[in-house]
Amino acid sequence: MEKKLIIVRGGGDLATGVIQSLHRAGFLVLVLETENPSAIRRQVALCEAVYTGTATVEDVTGRLCHNSSEIEEAWKDDVVPIVIDPKGTYIDRYKPVAVIDAILAKRNLGTAQSMAPCTIALGPGFVAGKDVDIVIETKRGHRLGQLITDGPAIANTGIPGVIAGFSTERVIHSASAGYLYGLVRIGDAVEVGQAMAVIVAELLPEGVAATPSMGTVVTASLTGFVRGLIRDGYPVTKGFKIADIDPRQEERMNCFTVSDKARCLGGSALTALLYLLRRL
Repeated sequence: MEKKLIIVRGGGDLATGVIQSLHRAGFLVLVLETENPSAIRRQVALCEAVYTGTATVEDVTGRLCHNSSEIEEAWKDDVVPIVIDPKGTYIDRYKPVAVIDAILAKRNLGTAQSMAPCTIALGPGFVAGKDVDIVIETKRGHRLGQLITDGPAIANTGIPGVIAGFSTERVIHSASAGYLYGLVRIGDAVEVGQAMAVIVAELLPEGVAATPSMGTVVTASLTGFVRGLIRDGYPVTKGFKIADIDPRQEERMNCFTVSDKARCLGGSALTALLYLLRRL
């Protein structure tokens, strides 16, 4: 397996669960990301390496690479290389045994069965047997993690899964367009109605701290811990997902570890890959 290359499109928090499973199993993994990833759960998303150079989530580290030499060096260091390549040009260059689309865009951004001998995609927007070989169900509930070999996943409902009795309340969307700056940090405790972030019309100068008076204030929708918050200075549009609150008062460390859903999808992706490899 260590000689089999898997390319994963996307490095967000759910994709990180997939990457972790593949890396632990001994596969070579290469992650393709966009120039400006918009992960909300930044503390558990390897795509943060695009901004910071490296990112570590539990036992796996991702490193931003710019060429094949740096990619090879990352593999030698037992680190997962991440490259900015939204169009997937590295797929043709490296010819992996499998391509896994873990972008979770709710639509297909260009992944096709012809890209590799094994193709897998997470969530709605794909049809197994047409777009990819296997689609993995991502909707919370009885079918979460199911391997679909014919047909699509459940259509996107736009309604977040229920955690501790809360669904839509725990996810916060931008009320206006602009640049977001946090007034709290991931892992902080917040009370309902508390100011969490501010959206300003222009990027703030380096070193200038944001204050509520600078723009549109984003308030906490419920009491709990800040599970996710988009990075400072990120350009948002109205309705853009910008934050996530975990209402479970006793589980603050959840903000810093791979979620149950991401682990489930990681296990399913690994199972799907092994299933397809048996057929080659």
